[in-house]
Amino acid sequence: MGRIAALFAGVAVIAFGGVVGYKYFQGDASGDPFAQCRSTAVAGGTDAIGGPFTLINSAGASVTDADVITEPSILYFGYTFCPDVCPLDFARNAQAVDLLAAQGHSATPVFITVDPERDTPEVVGDFAYNNHEKAIGLTGTQEQVQVASRAYRTYYKAQDKSDEYYLVDHSTFSYLVLPEHGFVEYFRRDISPEDMAARTACFIEAAG
Repeated sequence: MGRIAALFAGVAVIAFGGVVGYKYFQGDASGDPFAQCRSTAVAGGTDAIGGPFTLINSAGASVTDADVITEPSILYFGYTFCPDVCPLDFARNAQAVDLLAAQGHSATPVFITVDPERDTPEVVGDFAYNNHEKAIGLTGTQEQVQVASRAYRTYYKAQDKSDEYYLVDHSTFSYLVLPEHGFVEYFRRDISPEDMAARTACFIEAAG
């Protein structure tokens, strides 16, 4: 996916989901244990993003969100045939996980395909592992992937599939999810590994 498509995909969540907005958190933060960590706001609150899903892991086994998110996790929706955006974004997420480990925080990068026809369990598993030994790659049926995508208000649309090298337009946010709290923050693709690690560490520490 080229730069123009990536920019379109980056705003597609706003256009199609009407949930994520770019602005700094303001207002009364009473009762929010993560107020000091937030740099974004979500229309409708963080409960508007995230939820249960059932997908297939690299071993071909059916897994739920509870099986996957057992520690702080950074979720990314993309596809392995993506020529530029997905590899860079997911590599950035993996780097952030390594930076967190150096600070004593354990986290997992999770890759959820939006192209299940080509991304078999083996393919998505290899892609994830080649980026990080802890990374989890997930695929599923078209319906299962749609459920996960809708839960996180992501957007994706395959181009002409008559071309075996078809591309998939998709949103490019990464999502921080904590086991006890669910979705807590999203990251735009222009964030650095260092900033992602620092912001994630704040949430982990605030969660206790």
